[in-house]
Amino acid sequence: MFNIWINKYSMNGTKEEARKSVGVIAGIVGLVSNLLLFVIKFLAGSLSGSLSIITDGMNNLGDSASSLVTLLGFRAASKPADKEHPYGHERSEYISGLLISVIIIYVGIQFFTTSINQIMNPSSLTASPLVFGLLIISIIAKVVQGNFYRTAAESIQSNTLYSAAQDSTNDVYVTGLVLVATAVEMWTGWQVDGYAGAVLSIVIIYSGFQAIRESSNDLLGTRPSKKEILQMKELLDQYDSIVGYHDLLVHSYGPNQIFATIHIEIDDSWDIKKAHRVIDNIETDFEEKLAVELVCHLDPIAIQSEHDTAIYRQIKQILKSLHLEVKFHDFKVEKSNEQDLILFDVVLPDNTAQTDEELLKIIKAKIHHEIGDYRVKIKFDRLDLLKEV
Repeated sequence: MFNIWINKYSMNGTKEEARKSVGVIAGIVGLVSNLLLFVIKFLAGSLSGSLSIITDGMNNLGDSASSLVTLLGFRAASKPADKEHPYGHERSEYISGLLISVIIIYVGIQFFTTSINQIMNPSSLTASPLVFGLLIISIIAKVVQGNFYRTAAESIQSNTLYSAAQDSTNDVYVTGLVLVATAVEMWTGWQVDGYAGAVLSIVIIYSGFQAIRESSNDLLGTRPSKKEILQMKELLDQYDSIVGYHDLLVHSYGPNQIFATIHIEIDDSWDIKKAHRVIDNIETDFEEKLAVELVCHLDPIAIQSEHDTAIYRQIKQILKSLHLEVKFHDFKVEKSNEQDLILFDVVLPDNTAQTDEELLKIIKAKIHHEIGDYRVKIKFDRLDLLKEV
């Protein structure tokens, strides 16, 4: 049912407009449903005198504030690019996620303090079938809410809504614990309400810090997933005419604003029009198939030169003799009246013990001994997106 309803909104207009529509609807649904749950649990807590139930209700009030921030965040993220923000406003969604996290932690700390006071000064509960019924209704509502958020998140690939879905699932367990604690105290007389409230507060605080970590990572920028890198690699591998590619960099300015750069190696005998035609096709494919705005840098390689090819093979053997699983690219031999220059980049594994300076000294010595008296310039890459796929 949710799939049909959400797809109706996610199919409207552009990807940005669809994202805004689904995000705003999810924010409204969350705001209304969490306010209703707060009223239900506050009523149940007041009737029974249970601090843990009221704490759980205040958690829902915090969720309502989170839904409001989500709603405002998606509206802000949908604003088009302007002079001050040439890459758009989609990172506003990440800021809203960060604010939500702060709200969650604040609510958790406040009720942890109250729960400790309840442990020190316990009071008896007065539960009834109505209280238990209200808690069961709350659990069912949270299950439905979580499924709704998850469906919405999958339709627009939103980390904010994925977090909201996980928060709803956590609330199911939290309310379940409150229900059990209330039943235990009513049937056994053990005053565990304050302890249950403290546990719930710790869970709330922990989930807030987890959400801060995720939102901060989005704002700071993280490497793309292996799946995304593999998709880019598979697309590039379809171009048999290019010699190779390297130095992939990916920058995300929001879920729909992804930019990338890459170096494309081509035969240096190509004319400029042919080279431009090939990289233009690659950039167009990235835009249409992966929704990534790619910029290609051309690296001409002298594959027709027997002299350069022979040196290339010797360099390959030298690197292999070091017993390191290294790759090298951007190989060139530059002629000079005084001393020719060999230059290339080496991609090092993460577990390489030697420093760049140590490796440079070893490789230079081997080149001078086995190839000849060349000047050598080597750039070492340790953070390469392509080396793990």
